[in-house]
Parts: sequence; structure tokens; C-alpha cells
Amino acid sequence: MEDEAVPPGEATAPETLALAKVVARLRAEVEDLEAGAAMAAVLERAKGVVMAQEGVPADEAYELLQRRADGHRCTLTEECWLTLAGAGRPRAGAPAAPGDAREGTVFHTARYAAGGASDAGQHALLARLARTLATTSGPAEVAQLLRTTLGDPARVDAVMIYTRASAGSLELAGHAGIDTATAEQWSHIPPLAGVAPLEALTEERPVWLEDLGRAADGYLLIGSRPERWPSRAWIPVPGDPATTAVGFFRSEPRPFDQRTRSLLRRVVRLCGGALGAPSAARASAPAEEAVAAVQQIFDALSEPAVLLTPLRSADGSVEDYRIDAATAESVDVAGRRGRELVGRKILETYPTVAGTPLWDGYLDTLATGTVYEGLPFTYEEVAAGVPRHSVYSVRASRLGERLVVSWIRRDTSDQEDRRLADLQRLGNLGWASWNLTTDTVVWSDQVYTAFRRDPALGPMPLEELPAHVVPDDLPGLGRAVRRLLEDGQAIDQTFRITTAEGVRHLRIVAEAGTDTDGTPVEVHGFVQDVTTLRDTEIALRESERANLVQRGMLRAERSLAARLQETLLPIPEQSLELAGLRVDVAYLPAEAGVNVGGDWYSAIPLPDGCALFVVGDVAGHGLAAVGTMAQLRFTAKGMAVTGSALPDVLGRLNALLLHTAAEPSGAATATMVMARYQPDGHRLSWVRAGHLPPLLVRHGEASFLPQPQGSLLGATAGVAYGQEDIGLLPGDHLLFYTDGLVEDPGVDIEEGLESLAATAARLVREGRADTLARTLAAGRTPHRDDICVLDVHLPPRP
Repeated sequence: MEDEAVPPGEATAPETLALAKVVARLRAEVEDLEAGAAMAAVLERAKGVVMAQEGVPADEAYELLQRRADGHRCTLTEECWLTLAGAGRPRAGAPAAPGDAREGTVFHTARYAAGGASDAGQHALLARLARTLATTSGPAEVAQLLRTTLGDPARVDAVMIYTRASAGSLELAGHAGIDTATAEQWSHIPPLAGVAPLEALTEERPVWLEDLGRAADGYLLIGSRPERWPSRAWIPVPGDPATTAVGFFRSEPRPFDQRTRSLLRRVVRLCGGALGAPSAARASAPAEEAVAAVQQIFDALSEPAVLLTPLRSADGSVEDYRIDAATAESVDVAGRRGRELVGRKILETYPTVAGTPLWDGYLDTLATGTVYEGLPFTYEEVAAGVPRHSVYSVRASRLGERLVVSWIRRDTSDQEDRRLADLQRLGNLGWASWNLTTDTVVWSDQVYTAFRRDPALGPMPLEELPAHVVPDDLPGLGRAVRRLLEDGQAIDQTFRITTAEGVRHLRIVAEAGTDTDGTPVEVHGFVQDVTTLRDTEIALRESERANLVQRGMLRAERSLAARLQETLLPIPEQSLELAGLRVDVAYLPAEAGVNVGGDWYSAIPLPDGCALFVVGDVAGHGLAAVGTMAQLRFTAKGMAVTGSALPDVLGRLNALLLHTAAEPSGAATATMVMARYQPDGHRLSWVRAGHLPPLLVRHGEASFLPQPQGSLLGATAGVAYGQEDIGLLPGDHLLFYTDGLVEDPGVDIEEGLESLAATAARLVREGRADTLARTLAAGRTPHRDDICVLDVHLPPRP
């Protein structure tokens, strides 16, 4: 596909023509910015080499490069490449030395910086080209050199170089790969419409002809057989104005990819000195003594300021401004600083100023002499396709026919800086940035703290990072670095590093700024020390794990206790006949909780024809309570069967629990009520050990039996237990129960006992006495404790 628009025909509307010119100009500005950013990186590296070799500061290194360029009669860019080519040391973006195993790994700066390892061949090619251009003389040799050098990497088969004559026509200054007949036929081209090299010079932008059919409709194609070169490119040599265009011809019918386009633009820019075009960095500057005097003053200033000369159109209106002097602190969006700006235009260095109140302020100051002091405004910078926003206050004053412009950057205040520092310190996080174009890394103080790194060592190079990362975390971190620096995807990655203080847990959250082609050119984000958070998470996980283990043990214990309780207790609900009595039994386990209780009962016949009734409640839950319940139940049953008196039985059970207190399982206590019924005379004798009194329902009225002496079992030694006797009458109901039947949280137990008496009397009066125990137990749902009820009923006479 053809990249550039075909020249419009006669029917094209004027507004469409104007829009096409604007688009073409903006595209050229973007390409110049991209090339400028790349060349700025080359200049910075060359200055670094000179500083290391000569031991001079940055400003002197720049001046030395300028003097060397003048001495070699080449451009500053060419001199930078010559300096880098002869530095004799590896650099970011250059081929790695043999045996450097890191070059192919994800943790290697050269893989990403200045275009990455994939551009290393281009850098080496440009260095060789710069070295050779210094010895060439004239466009013919340059054309031959370009064809030879670009034949393989760019598939270039022929080169033509045209210069613009005074009348606007084009003259063929040099060629290679072109036959003599074609060169003679196209040695002179008049200023016609549809001539690609002339359009490239006029518009000062490259013209890419990649679709021969479409190109033939709008352009006059060079060559008797145009199909011989189906893809072509015409690139102007930078100048003010541009007077030389270089054409590259390829026999392959395919578009120029972005990598090849970038290479060809750099090559043409590098040829500026050899082709006699002035370097953009050294564009024509007036030699007036006034300008020199201003520059001397600027050299002593520490604030950014520039001297601007207005550039007027034919009608006298200001089209642009040229920078004729600049302080060392002045810098543009491409990173050019100080005297590197001299000779450049404002719309080249700050392209988005046009049409703003600032631009209008310049014009007003130039016309009236009134000092312009603008309010702080936000300026959008676009460096290598990456937008940035900064806040400036600008002041402009007139000096003769020129302007002196100074500015102050007001992005943040001291208070905001302190708040940011406090935020980083309190959050254990710091910011970091990496400019892949200039290969510069900047860390905030807190990042050094996170890595436990001495700030004197500077930010950690990418190559050094694997030596600090825990090996198990390297694969994951490597994948994140690749996503960030190769694909431009944002990352949020946690990894561990080893320090003198032990292992630290770090988190990196970063995103990449990309150029107009989507290639990452800048990385910024933050690094957070999450060691404390990770330690807390680990402690919580350990606690959770311990809780799960404990919960499992409790479940197992509950299951075992429940099975044991089911084995020990009689049937939960039943009705049985004992010694002429009818007994209704109900037992309900607690609905809430994970532990089984120690409530139990016995209703058995004795050898002498009597009946024994026992209801007990062991304090606590779980296996220990069930074990104590089993001891009490079977011991009481055995002693009663052998004829022991009821008070004696309680005394010995109390001694048994007191003895149990000395065992590792600890002390146990229990309450219990025990009764022996003699059929002859319907006499019932009963004792209690801290238990609730039995409830007697007689003739529809309910009352609690008077309580004999007796404290709970297992509390104190030497306790005496009393005994009470009562005669049962036909129709009586005597209830034995545990506290789960009457206790409620927050309610006095006396209220529970009164409610039990009223409910039991009502049920008997209503004729529902046959299942009195089960009805009372069922009425207590939900219940938080075990419930055990025995209803001993003496049937009325027939």
C-alpha cells in the first residue's frame, strides 16, 4: 500500500488540500521528533564517552565534540557516531561481546534500551557509515556508499541524490545502481507537479511509494521501466531549507517496514555533512555581536531562558521563532539542552505552542514592547510519541527585534514533594523510571530502602537484578519483564530478594509509555516493600491451618463422644413399666455447639422389686464429660443394685470425682438426683447433689418437692447428703429433669421453674399426661443445652 497521499487533482476541494497539507506537516513533525529523540540518545552517549576519556564535565564534552566535528568537516551527529565507534567498549544497543551470555536473556539492558538488541545491527551500521562518510567527497561517492551499505539490511538496489537548483528545478547530483541512459534522461527535472523528490523537499517529509499502480496515477515515476523498482522512498536531507533529497529504489514489491523506515531516515540525517547540508543542530545562526553578548550573559545564568528571533513570511506575519541563544538549563521535548537548541525553531522544539495564549503573548510583546507574564499553564510535551504534561509560568520581554523568554516549571510545590515523600515512606513504596531511549534509570529514595541498596551505587542495572532475586521467583519475574519491555503491557508482580537482613518481599507495579508505533520507550511505576504484609499473611495462613487442624480434632472428638453417648444412654424416647409405675422418658441433645454434653438418666428395676430413677448432669462437654457420665451412671447403678443406701451412694460418688481431680484429665463436677420407689406403700425416697428439685403434679396442681441437703459432686470433701421420703398417690406425676429444660440466657432460673410448673399442670389438666416428658422437651426448641426428662406416673386405680 502507498503510505503517502496521491497529489490531488483539479477537482479536489480547497479545504481538502489544506487538510492534506496539515496532515503532511504533522506527520513530518512526528518523524522529526522520533529521529530527534534517537539522535539525542546518541549525543548523550557520545558525551559520556568523551567525559570518561578526557575527564571533563558534560558542557566541555559537548564543546569538544563540536570542535572535533568542525575539524573533521562533518556534522555533530556524524562525529557522535565516530566517537562511539572508536570507544572500544560495549554500549546499550550495541552487539554484546563474545561470551556475554546475558545478551540473550530477558535481564539485559541491550535487549531494550535505545531500540533493543534487535537494533544493535543498525547502530553498528550507522557507526561504520559515519566513519566512512568522513572520507567521502561529493554526492556521487555518497550514493555509491549508501547502495553498498544498505543493500542487505534495507534491500536497497539503487540510490539517486537530487539537489534543488535556484529556479526550483532538480539536478541529479549523484547516483548508484542506475544505468547511464536513465541517469542522463533524468539528470534534470523541471519544477513539475507530481515529482516525488520535489514534493519531499517542498513538504520537508519523506515520500514512500510502495504501490506502483497507485503511485503511477499521481507521480511522474523515474525510469524508462518503472516496474523495475516497485517500491521507492524519497527522504529530504535536513536543512533550512531542505535542498537535497535522497532516493532509495528497491526491486522487491513490498512496503517499507517501520524498522527500515527508521534506518533510512537516520542514514539520510547522517549524510547531511557529506552532502553539504547544514546540520539541524547547527542551523544557521546570526553572527551579530548582540547575539554573542546575550549568549555570554546566558552562560552565567542558572535558569532556563532563550533568545528568539521572529521568522516572518512574505506578508510580514510571524510564522515561527528561531532560537539564537539559550542558557544551559533550557531543554526541549527531545532532550536537547543549552546550545544544542541554538538555530532550532520554536515549533520544532515546542510544537504544541502554536495557537495558544502563550503564542499570542509573544506576538503582543513583539508588537508593543509590553512584558508578557502568563499565568501558569499546562503544556503537553510529546517526546518519541509519549505525551507528558508539565505546568509552566512564562515571561517574555522584547530586546530590539527579538524576544527574551524565560520560564519556571511549577509541576509540584515543596509541600507536595514532602507529602509525596511521606506517602512513600509510610506506604513502604517508591517510584522508579527508565528512559529506554537515553538508557537512564531514576529511583526515589524509598526504592533504595526497599532493595537495601546504598544510594551511592545508583539505581540497580537490569543485569544485576537476577543476582538478588530468589531463584524460584526468577521465571515469573522474567515473564513480567518481557511483557513490560517487549509488549508494553502493564505488570503487577511480587518477587523475593535476598539482602543482608534476610529475604525481602517486593512488589513492582509498572507500565510502559510507547511511541507512535507502539514500541515501549519509557517505563515508570512503583516498587513496594510488602515484607511485613507477607509475614502477616503467612502468620494468618498458619493460624488458619492450626484452626482447621483444631476444628478437625474437635469434629472427631464430637463424633466419638456422640457415638459413645449413644452407646451408654438408653433409648432417647420411650415409655416403660417399672414396679407398677408408668415412666415416660425424653432426651434431646443440644442443637448448637460442637461438643456433646454429659446429661444422662437411668430407670431400672432393682433385685428387691423396687425401681431406681437417676437423672444427672456432668459439667462441661466432650469426651471428658461423657467419660465422667459413664463413671457416675454405672457406679451409681452398681451400688444401688447391691443395696447401698442412697446417701451413701452420693457420698462415694463424690469421693470418686474428687479422686479423679488428681488425674491428668483434671477435676470434674456433676449434679444428680436419685430416687428409689417401693411398690408396697407407694413410698419414694430420694436424694440430691446440687440438682434441681423434682416437680410433683397432683390433682392438676404442680409443686416442687422440699430439697434434702446435698452439694454437687466433686466440689468438696466430707459432704453429708440428706434424704427425703414421699408417698405417691394414684394419678400423681413426678418429674425428674436437667437444667436444660428450664434455663434460658438472661432469664432468672426461678422464672424457668415457675414456667415449667405451670406448663406441666396445664398439660395434665388438658389430658395430655401420657407423653408429658416428651411434650415438655419438645416445647423447648431451640435449646442450647442437653435436655433430659423422666415422668414417673402412678396410674389411678381402676
